[in-house]
Amino acid sequence: MKIKFLSSLILVALLLMGCEDDNTPDIVINDNSTVNNTTGGGNGNGGDDVEELFGFINEDTTLDPDITYRLAAAVFVDNCATLTIPAGTRIEAEPNGVQNYIAVLRCSQIIINGTASNPVVMTSASSNPGPGDWGGLVILGQGTTNLFDPAEPDDLPTSEVGQLPYGGEVAGDDSGSINYLRLEYVGGALNGTQELNGLSLYAVSAATEINFVQIFESSDDGIEFFGGDVNVNNLAVVGAEDDSVDWTEGYTGTVTDVYVEQTLDGDSAFEMDGFNTDFQNSGGFVSIPTINDVTVVGSADNSRAFRLRAGTGGIFNNVVIEDFGRGVVVEDDTPGDITSDNIPANLQFTDVLFTNVTTEFIYEDDFMNMNPPTQADVIGGSSANATGTDYSTWGAGWTIN
Repeated sequence: MKIKFLSSLILVALLLMGCEDDNTPDIVINDNSTVNNTTGGGNGNGGDDVEELFGFINEDTTLDPDITYRLAAAVFVDNCATLTIPAGTRIEAEPNGVQNYIAVLRCSQIIINGTASNPVVMTSASSNPGPGDWGGLVILGQGTTNLFDPAEPDDLPTSEVGQLPYGGEVAGDDSGSINYLRLEYVGGALNGTQELNGLSLYAVSAATEINFVQIFESSDDGIEFFGGDVNVNNLAVVGAEDDSVDWTEGYTGTVTDVYVEQTLDGDSAFEMDGFNTDFQNSGGFVSIPTINDVTVVGSADNSRAFRLRAGTGGIFNNVVIEDFGRGVVVEDDTPGDITSDNIPANLQFTDVLFTNVTTEFIYEDDFMNMNPPTQADVIGGSSANATGTDYSTWGAGWTIN
């Protein structure tokens, strides 16, 4: 097996410069030696040998589940290559914060073939791991984002960390598939606007398959959708220090079977924006995803379960909200993109059960709305029909608490 590695000096220089376009340089292969390790195999525990992994992967590559991979620096899957990760593979990142992450660039793919009994695990190499030890997984697609202006097709937006290009108008763009992946001790920030989440999905399209993912103890958001219409099934986010599920830039996919546990006193279980208010809505559309079968569990009196702002919509079906100070918060905070204008056609909750929630519905208005929405306008159906997600069944065996 050949992994393409980048010399440390060249890698640091590229990370500092970022990427202004979609063409990254070809890199000479420098294989590292293998050293012994006492880590056992099986159930996502990797193998007895350790191999360093960093730099650019420019050709189709399959990792070996009998090897534990040490993520020594950032990894970039480039040049339309495919990185395949078999069941039971373990990747341990040096605890260097957001300098260590795995990025799948436009046109490239990642195939993660974990199973319920043998998930793929990406975690910290620290003997005392904690949130923010490493930057997580970043996938950059060629799908939709309202930061992209079709009149300027060569002017692509770039990611917050690394300035990696994403988005476009590639129909059926496919960034690969993910099944049974656990991301641990991830996320973090370079500053207030440059952040990495446990799983960052930039303009990822619906041709990409994402099923059975857990993000455990993230220093920033658990998962964030930057546009795109990718669908995610069986998503668990436990212990995010910021938001657990976040979207912006016109995300329009479907997420089904979601379990959120705000154990580290995080911000919102769901924080939702129609577009990125640090820029402008160049595409002229907002986020309107569909969210089915959700259970969110909080831990703080001032926490929010669902925060909708910046013109976002969202269709929510079968939701259980437990132990939050605030349940559903609708904010009209952005001129020209009024969140409440989506009610009811494109912003609606159906069948919601509130348990130990101090205030079930809040409307916050910056523009003196003369006809403010009520809880009945936003939340319909019957609480008797709300069962949430059966996390104890689909999360059994491969997730951790």
